[in-house]
Amino acid sequence: MKIVITGSSSGIGRAVAERFLALGHDVCGIDLLPSSIAHPRYTHFVADVRSAASLPAIEGVEILFVNAGTQNGDDIATNLVGAMNTAEKYAASPALRSILFNASASAVTGQEFPAYAASKAGVLGYMKNLAIKLAPRGVTVNAISPGGVLTDSNAPVTRDPAAWEKIMAVTPLKKWATLDEIADWVIFLTLKNRSMSGQNLLVDNGEKDLNPTFVWPEK
Repeated sequence: MKIVITGSSSGIGRAVAERFLALGHDVCGIDLLPSSIAHPRYTHFVADVRSAASLPAIEGVEILFVNAGTQNGDDIATNLVGAMNTAEKYAASPALRSILFNASASAVTGQEFPAYAASKAGVLGYMKNLAIKLAPRGVTVNAISPGGVLTDSNAPVTRDPAAWEKIMAVTPLKKWATLDEIADWVIFLTLKNRSMSGQNLLVDNGEKDLNPTFVWPEK
């Protein structure tokens, strides 16, 4: 199958791209940064999701993982407008069968930086709108909302013993998700799932319902 992934040069995007490649699929990655993946079935495009005009024309898209995002940066333009630009660009593909948005537990809890939480909550609203529109075509449209994930972008807390101790004290399952775990969920929601649409899957180690607290270093 042909997979398109935004934000594919690092973190969750790269892990998911590598998983799809390992399963034998063709992957097109889109990122502001150069490619970090060397594979014969991987094609990389340098583009800015904030600009719809910069997104490449890609034929035959079957699965779209809308993942590109930023945290405490140009959040609304990247996370929300960028997600909408991406989905609108590739939703018309006749071969399309699944779109998955990478939202955030912050979209549900309101924790974290204000613009970040707002941008991700907007993604969930747009996801539901798009799910309604694409349902007659049999296309599933969902979102995954991770809580803490062990990525380099979360190094300010994962590599700070004091901050990490505070986080674990308020995390019911006493762990954060690995990149492989999130990739497992993405594969299930896009390749396996054919009957769930318009839904947000919260993968947060129990933080929202059992003890929602956001920990980040004070400036």
